[in-house]
Amino acid sequence: MNFTPQTLIYGLIFCSCFLALQVFIGATRQATIRVKLANDRLRRMKSENSQSVVLSKMKRARGLNEDDQIQVLMNWIERLVLQSGLPLGRKGIYVVMAGFGLSCALTFGLMKGTLLWALLGALLGIFAPIFVLKFLVNRRAKRAVVQLPEALDVIVRSLRAGHPVPVALALVAREMPDPIGSEFGMASDEIAFGSTISASLQRLSDRVGHEDFELFSAVVRLQERTGGNLAELLESNSKTIRDRQRMRLKIKAASAEGRMSALILNAAPLLLFLGVKKMAPDFYGDVDDNPMMTYTLWGVAIWMGIGNLIMHKMIKFKI
Repeated sequence: MNFTPQTLIYGLIFCSCFLALQVFIGATRQATIRVKLANDRLRRMKSENSQSVVLSKMKRARGLNEDDQIQVLMNWIERLVLQSGLPLGRKGIYVVMAGFGLSCALTFGLMKGTLLWALLGALLGIFAPIFVLKFLVNRRAKRAVVQLPEALDVIVRSLRAGHPVPVALALVAREMPDPIGSEFGMASDEIAFGSTISASLQRLSDRVGHEDFELFSAVVRLQERTGGNLAELLESNSKTIRDRQRMRLKIKAASAEGRMSALILNAAPLLLFLGVKKMAPDFYGDVDDNPMMTYTLWGVAIWMGIGNLIMHKMIKFKI
């Protein structure tokens, strides 16, 4: 093969395009990482110049007031909204419950044509958002607990470097993603505006709603009252939290067989019933209209619910 100057030029053009593409991909990847690491508080700070305005807006979005935050925590539903991180405000969840309940009531009433089904639909629509909130709270708390040891390590390194505690908390707020980044950011802002460290961290624990954060808050309160090396206390706290997480994972692995058995025992009767209805529609034809069939199905559902509660107690361990 003869290498002409034209071939060399084409080769150089190809190499240039390849390098340009690599630079573009690398820049895009770094931008993606920066966006991923940014938390909600930092994104709000980009659009607002005032730190106090950002803190006030985040509190209102989470259902907190400016005067007495503990008053909100007395309400169980509003506490779920607070711990879920959803920007629903103090009364937004009630609007969602009312709207969803009305929609389900109309849907069930029009489908079945009876008042009883409309009432059942209304109850389902009212309580379904609460179950969704509970799920979101648990998921958010698990994510925050996974991030907590790393955040404590950042605080420990900052304290050993000679920084004060508010600066260490602000470093976590700047470097960590959500949910823990915004929570520490709100605590850092409260300290900057005159709140004590222990009170701000206690409110942080209330917003997350997990016992590991309560342990962290208790350690800081204890050090604030009795003195001592806070870096060593937080390092020990980080090790304790990691050990608790490791124990949770071991228990989850040990109870995997029980959870899978519960899933199979729940799914098998339902799949069998649907399979028979699909493959042999006339199999239950003689008893479909019999009231005893309805009572039997309700009895089966109740017994399955009792069995689920028993299996849940057997495989649920508190750490």
